Amino acid sequence: MAETIWNGVVIVYDFIMDNITIINIIFALIIVFFQRRSPQTVWTWLLLLYFIPILGFILYLIIGQDFHKSRMFKAKEIEGELKYAVRRQEETIYHKRLRLANPEMARFQDLILYNLEAGEAVLTDNNDIRIYTDGKAKFRALIEEMRQAKRYIHLQYYIIRNDELWQEIEKVLIEKVREGVEVRVLFDSMGCRTMKNRDWERLEREGIQVAEFFPALLGQLQLRVNYRNHRKIVVIDGRIGFVGGFNVGREYLGRDKKFGYWRDTHLCIEGAAVTSLAVRFVLDWNYAAKENLFLYDRLFEIPQYTRNGRDPVQIISSGPDSQTKTIHDNYLRLIHRAKDHVYIQTPYFIPDESILDALKIACRSGIDVRIMVPCKPDHPFVYWATYSYIGDMVAAGAKCYVYNNGFLHAKTLCVDGMVACVGTANMDIRSFGLNFEVNAVIYSERTVQRLERAFENDMTQCTHVTRKVYDERSLVIKGKEQFSRLLSPLL
Repeated sequence: MAETIWNGVVIVYDFIMDNITIINIIFALIIVFFQRRSPQTVWTWLLLLYFIPILGFILYLIIGQDFHKSRMFKAKEIEGELKYAVRRQEETIYHKRLRLANPEMARFQDLILYNLEAGEAVLTDNNDIRIYTDGKAKFRALIEEMRQAKRYIHLQYYIIRNDELWQEIEKVLIEKVREGVEVRVLFDSMGCRTMKNRDWERLEREGIQVAEFFPALLGQLQLRVNYRNHRKIVVIDGRIGFVGGFNVGREYLGRDKKFGYWRDTHLCIEGAAVTSLAVRFVLDWNYAAKENLFLYDRLFEIPQYTRNGRDPVQIISSGPDSQTKTIHDNYLRLIHRAKDHVYIQTPYFIPDESILDALKIACRSGIDVRIMVPCKPDHPFVYWATYSYIGDMVAAGAKCYVYNNGFLHAKTLCVDGMVACVGTANMDIRSFGLNFEVNAVIYSERTVQRLERAFENDMTQCTHVTRKVYDERSLVIKGKEQFSRLLSPLL
């Protein structure tokens, strides 16, 4: 029997090797003609097919397929009060009746309108925002807010690890369920692949509702590396919302020796913008759990806020289910609107041509462009591709920094001390179009200037990448950069 199987394997292998050119041509035709994508991406896949036949196409099946037109991402219509609020606010802007506290903010009204039109992102102006850059402080605040929950807790993370941090959160969630609070946990299958089925079953036995985004095939086989739900959202009673870069794991507390201190940015919002986060969670939950939470009015009751917030905010999201790259377009528009400076923090800096050109134009127009990236990789190819684009920006006149005090995971873009875009989206091609992301656009000097002060404080922990420093990198690093940059459309 074993000899028969072996002979069969040999026959199949010989057939493939004898016809490898024909097979490669067929695969190339599939890539070129059956899915519309950028020429740059197509050529990258064709090069992979040429240099690593067969294996290149297997990689394409795992990470390269374009599901944007698939029915699995059919548009989700939101009815009722949200539609009415969007239309009413659009009319206000069109008739130039929108009033912001700072008249200078008027130059961003076109961005506010774009977010309304493209993403039904209502502008709310009564928010109070707390900023967390340290994981211990963020999770202390999260756990304290969860302990005060009266009606529901909706929790969504890309990564959840079954370590001491999650065990502490799980304990609180179980306590709240026993008090009669509704608890829902939404997780991404790829990001939470280290969790076991028994971990989720334990929650369900306690009465916690659990939903999995894009479940693995046969329990563990992940065929979709792209199209992951990268959002991190917590909504408590419609009163408090958390959004930003922190996932759930001990490394986010700075307890992983590989990364050391973990520098991230997360927002805690109290105010009407929390309703937008609540809607975003429900849309994702409805898809993953095959349940319509919009039928339950109690989940969308507007609470009385204890603070008089002053931060205008729009919650924007993007992903394969969007017709527009809303977060990408916000980054682009904000860069073009800058008059004095642009501050960017991102763990991965792999911009597309439009973002790269906009930043170069800003530099050459006298805008103070500063970009901060980590000093160490969590994904080697991504890191070296990032460093190659940092070289482009240094040559254009940007001030580029490598953060040395641990790992930088913050995703922030600040413009002129007036507007910031903060959330889960990296400055890379994957976040722009392949993953599901959510950001907050903040039109508030007091909050944006706090973010900028945090950036300037981080600069004291950085190496300034001057033209001289960049030009002195070794031949090995140059080779890593060039190879990784070739793969950048796939990263």
